[in-house]
Amino acid sequence: MMAKGERLSAREQDAKERMDNFDEVSLGYDEKQARAEAERCLQCKKPACVGGCPVGIDIPAFIKLLKEGNPAAAIKKIKEKNSLPAVCGRVCPQENQCEKECILAKKSDPIAIGLLERFAADSERSQDVAAGSKVESKGKKVAVVGSGPASLVSAGDLAKLGYSVTIFEALHKAGGVLVYGIPEFRLPKKIVEAEIDYVKGLGVEIRTNFVIGNTLTVDDLFEQGYEAVFIGTGAGLPHFLGIEGENLNGVYSANEFLTRVNLMKSHLFPEHDTPIKRGHKVVVVGGGNVAMDSARTAKRLGASEVYLVYRRTEEEMPARAEEAHHAKEEGIIFKTLTLPRKLIGESGWLKAIECIETTLGEPDASGRRRPVIKEGSNFTLEADVVIAAVGTGANPLLLKATPKLKLNPKGYIEADEKGTTSMKGVFAGGDIITGSATVILAMGAGKQAAASIDEYLSARA
Repeated sequence: MMAKGERLSAREQDAKERMDNFDEVSLGYDEKQARAEAERCLQCKKPACVGGCPVGIDIPAFIKLLKEGNPAAAIKKIKEKNSLPAVCGRVCPQENQCEKECILAKKSDPIAIGLLERFAADSERSQDVAAGSKVESKGKKVAVVGSGPASLVSAGDLAKLGYSVTIFEALHKAGGVLVYGIPEFRLPKKIVEAEIDYVKGLGVEIRTNFVIGNTLTVDDLFEQGYEAVFIGTGAGLPHFLGIEGENLNGVYSANEFLTRVNLMKSHLFPEHDTPIKRGHKVVVVGGGNVAMDSARTAKRLGASEVYLVYRRTEEEMPARAEEAHHAKEEGIIFKTLTLPRKLIGESGWLKAIECIETTLGEPDASGRRRPVIKEGSNFTLEADVVIAAVGTGANPLLLKATPKLKLNPKGYIEADEKGTTSMKGVFAGGDIITGSATVILAMGAGKQAAASIDEYLSARA
């Protein structure tokens, strides 16, 4: 038996090969690796890891089943609490949640909970036994607005409780940020589609190309017989740099850049009819996972040089360490302690970006040290594409059409810890109340809101 401290690494596509394709980078565990990693679990009587999971998966129980060679039972145990295990196993920041609480982490490496969850989900999908099952109807209709992770989990949980659930999605494809925001090499679309099929198998209807706030309002939904509404529209309105030259051709928000490639397949133009500019020298501004995704996507589109400009040090970057590591392996050049000042163009097209160096001062409201400009340190980088990955806000379309919804000072929906809003029968969860966060936190909010909706509708019965 291996020593408890030796955590197994996942198999990966070679860095040189993957720069020429959009195939998934991590290949996960095979069965032998999964059982060996599961052997490391201490099966704690008071498992702290469960407390670190926003949706409360019985982690020791599913790992024990994997250790016994029973992935079918393991995924069944996971799905008691999590409708999107293959997604979570790939993109959740386990290192800051369940794995951070693992007792083994005090002396060694924690159990690879995310990789084991992924293995269980992939094993089920490979055997084509992932269909959900319907339950007896309660005769009540619930509308869910948006089809990202918070909405899918909320819809799935409500369907399991016997509600008739309809998801209204503004785009032509369901999945929200899972399909338009996260690249294929990190989260393949077929994985998302399989998990959405599971939710649909529970009886959930999904209506795409349907914009709540335009096609119908929230009040219209109540008039059509829906007794409760969950809003999980995320935070998809991009922030920009606010510097000179931002209107030049070749300047993208990360939201537009990734949506074109991920959802509209613009990288396959003219086979798909939405083009994208393929830059030779690309600068991505930002330090989160979206910045890493943008930089790595630009590299795969053929850029010879891709710079990541970030105003603090790598230590303060919000991106997962794994994603930063993969980006470096793929040749992304990190320009930390650097701030963009001006975009320089010629005949309407981007030619360069002027930057200035920074140092770190005292901590700001976020707890991170504030970047301080080093006067006179200006320099210029040649660039034909610049991508701003500096955050997103709430899309105002639905919110303007729903004046009874109270918003917080940042423009997000104001809701309590149960997802209850200021509008009777309307609940909300995920990025539309918190701003951009993680997939698993959004799922936790969706799960809580589903419980609140059930409580609300049960009291009306």
